[in-house]
Amino acid sequence: MPYLIADDLPAEPAGQRFRKLVESPGILGIPGTHNGMAALQASKAGFEALYLSGAAMTASMGIPDLGIITVDEVCFFIRQVARASGRPVLVDGDTGYGEALNVMHMVRSFEDAGAGAVHIEDQLLPKKCGHLNDKKLANAHDMAAKVAAAAKARRNLYIIARTDAAASEGMDGAVARAKLYMEAGADAIFPEALNSAEMFREFAQRMPGVPLLANMTEFGRTPFFTAQEFEEMGYRMVIWPVSSLRVANKAQEKLYATLKQNGSTEAMAGEMQTRAELYDTIDLAKYEALDASIVATVLPS
Repeated sequence: MPYLIADDLPAEPAGQRFRKLVESPGILGIPGTHNGMAALQASKAGFEALYLSGAAMTASMGIPDLGIITVDEVCFFIRQVARASGRPVLVDGDTGYGEALNVMHMVRSFEDAGAGAVHIEDQLLPKKCGHLNDKKLANAHDMAAKVAAAAKARRNLYIIARTDAAASEGMDGAVARAKLYMEAGADAIFPEALNSAEMFREFAQRMPGVPLLANMTEFGRTPFFTAQEFEEMGYRMVIWPVSSLRVANKAQEKLYATLKQNGSTEAMAGEMQTRAELYDTIDLAKYEALDASIVATVLPS
């Protein structure tokens, strides 16, 4: 129970723990966890770091991923994912919620909420999912100023600069931007929406020694690759950003259709997490034991 018992809390800041994971041997697999329950399930499956996707956050709120949510709304998600799992969380920081001072406010807020890392992208508002068309890019030097501001604001937060330039400026433009962002203080680079193994390999070859993050989102421009394949192409991290939400949404859609048709959920019972499984996942028995160990009934004298 990392949330309630102080002795169970990690001694190191989340940013330091995230950095150590990136620097450890092998690729760091970071699954998307769109809420606290997903975070619990991913951590129990053995993942050491978790991802909080802007697309998953907004979709779970019933709105599109256009950069219209606020820093405080994102912090609500950060707190529940970090609290539930005890893992360092990489957070989608969109475009930084404004210019340099706004980026610094985002970094301080995210770090205070428990984030271990953030990525910031070089799009202009209204931003889009990186795998959609007609994205508008910020001036590279303006983006570099945001990266520098983030580096100045952070205590331990690991900063990843994302570039969406490959689609419009080609590989040369994406690499040039990535190098500028590293000079500005980024810890790693996230080249978005690369669409072939050749592109992933070329980018890695042209950014030697730089930690790189790959995005393995479904139904986008990137073909399916395994974590091991990304590692062999030169990447240190891979995210599966919206997978948990996609599966949950599909299951919920089926539930509501069944309930509307049958007037009962009985036909879906075999596909549900049981009460026992739910209580086991949230460690209900441990919370009850903790409560019993602290709160004793006092009889009136």
